[in-house]
Amino acid sequence: MDPVLVAEQVLNGLQLGVMLFLIAAGLTLVFGIMDVINLAHGSFYMVGAYFAATMVGLLDHFLLAVFLAVVGAALVGFAVDLVALRVLAGRDHLDQVLATFGLILFFNEAVALGWGPVPIFLDPPAALAGTVELVGVAYPAFRLAIIAVGLTAAVGLWWLVMRTRLGMLVRAGASNRVMVMALGVDIRRLFTLLFALGAGLAGLAGAMAGPVYAVQVGMGEQILIPAFVVIVIGGVGSIRGAFAGAVLVGVVDTLGRALLPTLLGLVLAPSDAAAAAGAVSSISIYLLMAGVLAFRPRGLFPATG
Repeated sequence: MDPVLVAEQVLNGLQLGVMLFLIAAGLTLVFGIMDVINLAHGSFYMVGAYFAATMVGLLDHFLLAVFLAVVGAALVGFAVDLVALRVLAGRDHLDQVLATFGLILFFNEAVALGWGPVPIFLDPPAALAGTVELVGVAYPAFRLAIIAVGLTAAVGLWWLVMRTRLGMLVRAGASNRVMVMALGVDIRRLFTLLFALGAGLAGLAGAMAGPVYAVQVGMGEQILIPAFVVIVIGGVGSIRGAFAGAVLVGVVDTLGRALLPTLLGLVLAPSDAAAAAGAVSSISIYLLMAGVLAFRPRGLFPATG
């Protein structure tokens, strides 16, 4: 097996993993701390991608477009929390699932009306359009930039939650919100800011995904299920767990799709190997989740009180 191919696919898996982390981080905070199941979280990823595509066309400046996309997705998340999630907070999870599924349909139709059903394809910025020689692999510079952005966001989010007064209040509110409210903290406003932060991170992932994947209606649902798998593997409410789970899922999924046809081809006929590899690779992350939960039912790094 070509080691260059393996190294390239590991980097691809890491790139997918950090994008999954940007989505799963907000999802795990909202679910683990606010106790709200938000199926529409992937829609913020889609909104961020469309905002970035629009801003690149208007401003011809990718970095500024990404910044505005993050702000736009955060503002959309802020509005969704005010309009919908405040009503759903404290209600049964089934109500939350049904309502946020309705938000998915709303956002898909709104985007289709605003931008049309035709996918948009973005070019990476000129400064990141080439390749970088890394461990013997000529790897796309833009994908390395995605990895760098994801790692920076992971460190920044961990610092915010674990080392700042805001993070202390968020963790305290998750443990005993009644006591925090008795101390004079507006816990509802705090959770709204947390929700907007999660939406902004998903928007960042969508903005960075534009030059790698097609920007299209419904792209949020395609990545939402892997994001839920990430937070189950990592541990609900855990930033460290979300990062570990995202990297694991990204690498396992990418290596499975790239290498399984070759490995199975050693023992099976080419047609049978291709069919078996497609089936196994499509369920590889769920097999990973089942294996982790068999030994760690609360995930790899469950959040603690």
